[in-house]
Amino acid sequence: MKKPNTVYVIDDDKIYTYLLSRQIKSVDFCDNTLIFNNGQEAINHLSPLQDSHDELPDVILLDLNMPVMDGWQFLDVFDTFKLAKKIKVYIVSSSIDEADHQKAAGYDICNFYVKPISKENLAEIKRDILS
Repeated sequence: MKKPNTVYVIDDDKIYTYLLSRQIKSVDFCDNTLIFNNGQEAINHLSPLQDSHDELPDVILLDLNMPVMDGWQFLDVFDTFKLAKKIKVYIVSSSIDEADHQKAAGYDICNFYVKPISKENLAEIKRDILS
């Protein structure tokens, strides 16, 4: 099975991102993982890459509750980008609030996972990306 080239993890929890990056490596989920501590860091990185198909990520794993720019604010800006390729966005949040799930339905979100994400969730995402 082929795998995604690049995954962005946008989350401010350093312990969680460390564990997730190790889990991503252990299941050979992708070739490259970039971690951003908030939505603004990711936007700053993505903005100049919009026309560069090969440099864009295949997947974004996005937390909702972060300082500086939260996940919702990130999505509002991200939705305005004219990207050279389709990027699949998955929300990975500790929120169990049904309002967050309903709000997510208003965006082009592939799925909503409650933290912590499991190896089975990663396998499901990988299948979804490659289908």
